[in-house]
Amino acid sequence: MSETVSTVLAPADRLGDATELLTLLRQVNSETRPNDQLEALTLAVAADLPVLLWGEPGIGKTAALAQLSDALQLPLTTVIASVHEPSDFAGLPVVGDDPAIQGVPMAPPDWAVRLADAGRGLLFLDELSTAPPSVQAALLRLVLERRVGSLQLPREVRIVAAANPPSSAADGWELSAPLANRFVHLHWTHEHDVVVRGLGGTWPHATLPQLDRDKFDSAVDFARRAVCTLLSARPNLVHRLPDQQTNRGGAWPSPRSWDAAVRLVAFATAASSSPEVLSLLVRGTVGDGPGFELLASIDRMDLPDPETLLADPAAARLPERGDLRQAVLDAVVAAVRRRPDRARWDAAWELLATAARTGAPDHAVVPATTLATLRRDDWPIPVAIEELTSVVSVSRAADHAEARAGGRQ
Repeated sequence: MSETVSTVLAPADRLGDATELLTLLRQVNSETRPNDQLEALTLAVAADLPVLLWGEPGIGKTAALAQLSDALQLPLTTVIASVHEPSDFAGLPVVGDDPAIQGVPMAPPDWAVRLADAGRGLLFLDELSTAPPSVQAALLRLVLERRVGSLQLPREVRIVAAANPPSSAADGWELSAPLANRFVHLHWTHEHDVVVRGLGGTWPHATLPQLDRDKFDSAVDFARRAVCTLLSARPNLVHRLPDQQTNRGGAWPSPRSWDAAVRLVAFATAASSSPEVLSLLVRGTVGDGPGFELLASIDRMDLPDPETLLADPAAARLPERGDLRQAVLDAVVAAVRRRPDRARWDAAWELLATAARTGAPDHAVVPATTLATLRRDDWPIPVAIEELTSVVSVSRAADHAEARAGGRQ
């Protein structure tokens, strides 16, 4: 009769098996996958602007920073802002041999010294919304000037922070207006298919968008013109501190944040970024309202010159997008109003007729109404008016028929 000998593993061997299994679980692949959030974050970091990621706990903000650190080959230093004292950022006074002569320097913490010695790095300020006001005040110079006590951090150190909304943060505080205005605010959300694919072993990775050196000069000129054109027309947007305290902890317009917007528009232009990425960056810098106005202004900068259209209406190429087409037609009528004569008036009617034939006829209705009021008594009615009237009438009849059909269902 044979005896069965059971092998009992020592605790150390069991832990070794656990470590091996954990190693297999940590082995994941990465893939290049378009991601507007990651691209916006990477561009803002490349533009040397402090970024604040807002998102619910467990959404993947810290993981995104780890990806960014690997992609940019910058060593990552994480500092939990809420567990530090103000002196950890402002510096601790160190009394020397003769303070009256040498002064009292403010000694920086060890993590700042390590960053300075490395010469480059990614500083991650986590849990910013749980930092009390005294710590937030101490962070002002760090975020804007890269100074910790008496130590100046190298230019190659980038700063990214993360925060939970006060409603979901543990003992959360509203971000102070001066600190909030120093950041580009990006609201971090998860994509269902990205999470599912990542849990299956393949996560997207961050890559620095390729900046086209041939576009640098034109990108800078474009960014400056875009912001200055808007602010010249809307001077009240230059500085607008939100009335409600809760809104002051987000993005809002100031000369500082508009300067950041110029930088981000230039970087996005040089990188040929999508409109979605540009929207995230602009709205995260000056706020949703002013940001949307800047984006609309940028759209209009690419519109054809109304004087060019009036000079040769037969060769006109109108925008396909309805809102941009409407803006062009309004600009054409405004140009005729500024300098009315029969040739320009006739050319405007020809453009309106072209717009009605090639797009939604209703876009031409309001400009046509205004243009009709500019007619002089000795100007005959052009043929284009009859064509325009016919097209608009057919369109409205179709709309009425559709409405009647819908009412019978």
